[in-house]
Amino acid sequence: MVRRQRTCPSKSNKNNQKHTSSPSILSLRFLGNNFSSKQMNLAQDNLGVWPESKSFNDEGYGPIPKKWHGTCQTAKGNPDNFHCNRKLIGARYFNKGYLAMPIPIRDPNETFNSARDFDGHGSHTLSTVGGNFVANASVFGNGRGTASGGSPKARVAAYKVCWGDLCHDADILAGFEAAISDGVDVLSVSLGRNFPVEFHNSSISIGSFHAVANNIIVVSGGGNSGPDPSTVSNLEPWTLTVAASTIDRDFTSYVILGNKKILKGKSLSEHELPRHKLYPLISAADAKFDHVSTVEALLCINGSLDSHKAKGKILVCLRGNNGRVKKGVEASRVGAVGMILANDEASGGEIISDAHVLPASHVNFKDGNVILKYVNYTKSPIAYITRVKTQLGVKASPSIAAFSSRGPNILAPSILKPDITAPGVKIIAAYSEALPRSPSESDKRRTPFNIMSGTSMACPHVAGLVALLKSVHPDWSPAVIKSAIMTTATTKDNIGGHLLDSSQEEATPNAYGAGHVRPNLAADPGLVYDLNITDYLNFLCGHGYNNSQLKLFYGRPYTCPKSFNLIDFNYPAIIVPNFKIGQPLNVTRTVTNVGSPSRYRVHIQAPTGFLVSVKPNRLNFKKNGEKREFKVTLTLKKGTTYKTDYVFGKLIWTDGKHQVATPIAIKYPH
Repeated sequence: MVRRQRTCPSKSNKNNQKHTSSPSILSLRFLGNNFSSKQMNLAQDNLGVWPESKSFNDEGYGPIPKKWHGTCQTAKGNPDNFHCNRKLIGARYFNKGYLAMPIPIRDPNETFNSARDFDGHGSHTLSTVGGNFVANASVFGNGRGTASGGSPKARVAAYKVCWGDLCHDADILAGFEAAISDGVDVLSVSLGRNFPVEFHNSSISIGSFHAVANNIIVVSGGGNSGPDPSTVSNLEPWTLTVAASTIDRDFTSYVILGNKKILKGKSLSEHELPRHKLYPLISAADAKFDHVSTVEALLCINGSLDSHKAKGKILVCLRGNNGRVKKGVEASRVGAVGMILANDEASGGEIISDAHVLPASHVNFKDGNVILKYVNYTKSPIAYITRVKTQLGVKASPSIAAFSSRGPNILAPSILKPDITAPGVKIIAAYSEALPRSPSESDKRRTPFNIMSGTSMACPHVAGLVALLKSVHPDWSPAVIKSAIMTTATTKDNIGGHLLDSSQEEATPNAYGAGHVRPNLAADPGLVYDLNITDYLNFLCGHGYNNSQLKLFYGRPYTCPKSFNLIDFNYPAIIVPNFKIGQPLNVTRTVTNVGSPSRYRVHIQAPTGFLVSVKPNRLNFKKNGEKREFKVTLTLKKGTTYKTDYVFGKLIWTDGKHQVATPIAIKYPH
């Protein structure tokens, strides 16, 4: 069972999970006539679609490509007026696995027999990957501008495999097989597990392998279980796994304390306090019922607060345990006029803009402590929360989201995961108008667009780019496109500093993979690392798989090579999970020229404490498609000791025009 990212196995019926302006941070410039993607068919495995959204308007589209074999599925007797068009060319739903589950596990209120999105997640991710241009889009006036997907002229299709929070393995596999049969070019899969399972037990691993075998590129979210290590999901080397970053747009709301201190927070609340008036400020713990614990009250758990103590005041609630917006629902229920949401220590500096049901501001851990100290040491503390304003050009951006799941890869330690980072925080995209903006049952607000955060939002950004690259380079394999995206990524932010995490510490490849995606460079990477289905099967052989396990992926017998060294698997990263002291380690890679004839030389940024040599240190290519092999030797310097598990470096091939970057990560043997 996979839960939605939401997160998956295969042979048995188990469940999984779904994972939640970005074009400016990507500096996407190449959406011109030479990069038309109208013949690209993008598909999304998730929670369906709201077909009436303007993001799926088909004005200006010609006939549906003949290669498309999909359908717009509706059940007999279903009154839902679900429809497709020349933009949204297909929609299917899969629920046999879900319906076969025991009744107590199922949500009796779920709507079946329709590909319609009753959750918001499906429409948001599908419009992010391939939504059409929509002018004057906003979320209740915030972030107003033109919304579009990563590949706005592509055709799109929805495969609804999740019902509520559960995505059944049988339904996921059925969705993959239908997408392959229908003729999709790119699959965006915002699904994954909260815990690792072997590849042969994962419906996503098996389904994505079948897709790649049919030349369909699969992009997946890495999960929202960060910042703890080894939490990343979708660990197979044949998929492109995406981490989430912030963008350079904020929705700011300031907290003004009675002592004149002003603290910056974030919010998307459409509500505002009357101006020129300060309100009593208390910790939510001071508004608790007598029988409720201090922790429950501070978290603003439903039913924990006493209206006699909270009415007319601004409450300070602590992040954690229950949903951020739900805390405000509880504060509003007991008559509070506003809420300050303070981060716990684990959330650090990451603050998120939410559509709160009352005036609210989300502040970081440090500022939350300042506010609580003011409350605890002031006789009559007062405060004010300013109205929300959109702020553009935020520096330094991007940074790695705290929730974004981290490596290293717990199943295959020699494979870098995540692979790449893309915008996944405060993303505006289409939404389902079937549900309110908040968890409150009394909330009657509906919106055609919404702001969401998660690796589910980062994943379709990359999937849209993949469609553009495939339209320009139809001969490129899934591995070549993946390599082009990874080797052209950047590890710098918009002020030239190293990418940071939410705690303002330097992030590492275990957080961002190869780096932050750069679409304009990915179209011309110079050199690439290619892989094919035989390579992936050999990887599984090296992973110890037997014939019956391999058959789940390949469908027929496969003879493993007598020996296969996983360290030499031709991945666009060099990861050494078990370096042995006392002997150098040799790693072999092969690159293919996808540009004009050129001569490359190597530049090395060695991991701390290691000597790195490359032979040959120059590669000469006389034609496009030519391959060259090189050997990297890693030697531990004498007397080197470490306080950290991993050290990182980079190997860069350059011809003066291209910079082909390959991350290096070495786990130091304690």
